[in-house]
Amino acid sequence: MSELRTERIAASTVEAYRGTFAADDPALTDGDTLPAGWEGVFFPFDAVLADLRPDGTPARDGIIPEIDLPRRMYAGETTEFLRPLHLGEEVTRTASLGSVVEKNGSRGRLVFVDVEREYAVDDEPAVRTVWHDVFLEAADPDAPARAPRPDPAVVAEADWQEELTLDARQLFRFSALTFNTHLIHYDRAWAREVEGLPDLLVHGPLTRILLMDAARRNAPGRVPVRLDLRAIAPVLVDLPLRIVGRTTGDSTRVTAVDPDDVVLATADIDWRKTS
Repeated sequence: MSELRTERIAASTVEAYRGTFAADDPALTDGDTLPAGWEGVFFPFDAVLADLRPDGTPARDGIIPEIDLPRRMYAGETTEFLRPLHLGEEVTRTASLGSVVEKNGSRGRLVFVDVEREYAVDDEPAVRTVWHDVFLEAADPDAPARAPRPDPAVVAEADWQEELTLDARQLFRFSALTFNTHLIHYDRAWAREVEGLPDLLVHGPLTRILLMDAARRNAPGRVPVRLDLRAIAPVLVDLPLRIVGRTTGDSTRVTAVDPDDVVLATADIDWRKTS
């Protein structure tokens, strides 16, 4: 199963993201370099309404086979940045099915699915990424919540930190930009009563870009060549989020933590210096 699509890196889409999540960055125009990670707001989901699951995620998208589990979550991704993308370029994205692995965990059956994507300009690969999703059984409202695991050392040992709080307006805008209809991001009743969360969930792919943005701002003169991101715990709307980073040599570990120092996501970024 695979999909081939072509899209222009439009300044209007870039400005929609920048104005919502990176307002301190300069505005960009055609010919400017697209910040690494921002390719994630292009090629929005395009499954027709009839091909959505009850939770709003695609059931039939021509890539992932139908999975007979009701919940779908972003678990992370691995990305290689081979060459910069630029505003105005025509980009061809190829998406295909990677590995599909079924497991049984403490809370039932899980299916891990990888989607492999390549972004190319004039047949030259620019970005390669493997997106990790997990499909889960229905949430059990009577199951005890997992005890949080604070890690104060992550913050104490960081070279830098940034703080932000994402609200429902921003989640709505990211859903609109990426045509993401997963109810967990905008329907509080669904998030609480079906998914068993305290509130709306911040998109995993948005957390990925925010971690990349923070790392980029704190690594002048460096260009990312690889990103390995792991989603660990839910990032929730309206709660302060700290993004902290520590650099060793040519690698930076970026971590998202909640107000209680609980680790929510980690990203390892490898850099090269600009010439």
